[in-house]
Amino acid sequence: MKASTMTVKKRASDLTSLERFNTYYKEEVDPATAGERARRFLWNPKTREFCGRTASSWSKISLFYFIFYLALGILVAICMWTFLQFLDERQPTWQLEESIIGTNPGLGFRPMPSEELSSIVRYRGNDPGSYNTWVQKLSTFLTLYKRDGKSGRAGKNIHNCDFKLPPPAGKVCDVDISSWGPCTEENGFAYNKSTPCVFLKLNKIYAWKPKFYESSDALPEAMPKDLKEHIRNMTAYDKNYLKMVWVSCQGENPADRESIGPIQYLPYRGFPGYYFPYTNQEGYLSPLVAVHFQRPKTGLLINVECRTWAHNIKYDRHEAMGSVHIEIMIE
Repeated sequence: MKASTMTVKKRASDLTSLERFNTYYKEEVDPATAGERARRFLWNPKTREFCGRTASSWSKISLFYFIFYLALGILVAICMWTFLQFLDERQPTWQLEESIIGTNPGLGFRPMPSEELSSIVRYRGNDPGSYNTWVQKLSTFLTLYKRDGKSGRAGKNIHNCDFKLPPPAGKVCDVDISSWGPCTEENGFAYNKSTPCVFLKLNKIYAWKPKFYESSDALPEAMPKDLKEHIRNMTAYDKNYLKMVWVSCQGENPADRESIGPIQYLPYRGFPGYYFPYTNQEGYLSPLVAVHFQRPKTGLLINVECRTWAHNIKYDRHEAMGSVHIEIMIE
């Protein structure tokens, strides 16, 4: 005979703790469909719950978050108001040595290539579609310097400065780009003649003043000979020209110096001292130097280094301090 198997039901006293837990807290299977459970979650008519909460529960949690965010907003407003009491709209709190920028103004150039970390100005001299891109970049950059762009309240502050005529109180010096010969928009900045113009500018540092070379006989040994000669000629005519942040551009390597050709600087070979210091004056325009490469060799990549000269401008080629690297290639 076959032994019959019987399932013996354990008594409650014989169950383990886990079996008792599963017995008492066993989840009942909800026979409702997924759609019915979703509708019941949105609105349960039996418990009068909306999205799992009753009206009383929703009102309590809404009141809590309203008070929480109101208190948070008031706290932020108090912090911002306190912070703004220590700020001056006209000048930064930390200046010169105390600021992150420091006291060494960087030198930049325009037109800038579209590619990041690139410094090459490259185009085909016989292709208007190739060089018009650079002409348009320069035209856009010089918009604020154009006469018709110096209107309104800021335009009234502009003054025609000179070494003997510094800007009066409340005025800023004009940067007249209309008479810079080949380096004007009317002449296409000479790109169509394969003799391009590049514009140099010093980065603005609040309250920074250049320390000029006081004598043409005490110039740095590293300064190019042609610049030294230029300074001596200018200061022999007028000593006021010593108040200048001088600029020199030359090929970085011997091969580049042979290919770069003669260079013309407009309107001066540097940044006149009457443009400094910058103190966030209304209508202030950064001074510019137009560098005209008069006969660069075509078909070659020419590496150019432009550098500024003053006692308190540090120079380091590898760190790009006090200088800027430009590459020019005219096909």
